Amino acid sequence: MKRKSCTFILTIAMIFTAVQALAADQAPSFNWKTGKIEIGDNIASMNLPGNFRYLDPKQSKTVIEDLWDNPKGSADGVLGMIFPSTMDPVSDESWGIVITYEDSGFVKDDDADNIDYEELLATMQKDIKESNPEREKAGYPSLELVGWATQPHYDKASHKLFWAKELKFGNNSENTLNYNFRILGRKGVLVLNAVSGMKQLKDIESKSAPLLASVNFSDGNRYAEYVPGKDKIAEFGIAALIAGGAAAAAKTGLLKSLWIGILAAKKFIIVGLIAAAGFVKRFFFGKK
Repeated sequence: MKRKSCTFILTIAMIFTAVQALAADQAPSFNWKTGKIEIGDNIASMNLPGNFRYLDPKQSKTVIEDLWDNPKGSADGVLGMIFPSTMDPVSDESWGIVITYEDSGFVKDDDADNIDYEELLATMQKDIKESNPEREKAGYPSLELVGWATQPHYDKASHKLFWAKELKFGNNSENTLNYNFRILGRKGVLVLNAVSGMKQLKDIESKSAPLLASVNFSDGNRYAEYVPGKDKIAEFGIAALIAGGAAAAAKTGLLKSLWIGILAAKKFIIVGLIAAAGFVKRFFFGKK
């Protein structure tokens, strides 16, 4: 029996290695870009720090929908993705930043200094909890907003906002980190969302400041170029910008499927290994 046990363990190890190799073989060869990058149709640009690299919208779609196993159409509207230069999109430790743009209008920041972030958090938690029956009915796991991983901070000089949420999906053993960056412009908001496990929090925080500083709206789209009486004004302020995304996503059933992509892909691999392990165990040890 001991020989069978050793054989079983070796077989599982071989299966795990084979799955990893298969994932690596199926990963496409990307055309990475570095340095100065134009975002969208001259909406904004960024001068990437040396420890980051960029994928265009088409390649980002491949990552989000094919490699991370999100539904088709999930990447519609994505303007690109940013990854640390040392990480591969399919690696266990990888994290990426999804770039989109919301042409919601000019967001007034008058409320920025008066926001009670603990009260705002409690409201967001309540909204998400109340939406869980609808999520579960649609076939998605329940969602819990555990708390701030990083409390919101708004810089009035640069009109840049960032915050991070700790989320729990169903019975997942590892909580999800959703790190949010927003840059306010004349006609809308540039949205950058990083998704990973909570263990990547320190890595993201240490690298996010120079990355956020590198992204700016192009001439004609900057916040300071807003024209009163001519340009559209958004129907929300800073507090609603922070809370709105979570509330709306919870009500639609998906926390913007992009945000759960990494963990979803890992879950697929783990489930496959468990099934294979069950088959091997039955083969060596019989039905009992």
